[in-house]
Amino acid sequence: MYTSDFTQFMNQYLEKNPQVDTERRELRLTWWDRQVDSDDQRRWKESRVPQKPYVYQPD
Repeated sequence: MYTSDFTQFMNQYLEKNPQVDTERRELRLTWWDRQVDSDDQRRWKESRVPQKPYVYQPD
């Protein structure tokens, strides 16, 4: 099966540096796989300012 040069490079790199995958997983948990706070979402939606149809038009 064909494997691109980049994929081969990344596979070799990850084999030589297994800590990279561990760090990647930890960072993913930090930023992406976390519980959503409904109060924060509500405040974010309430504080949103509607955008004008043409944002570059001076008032």
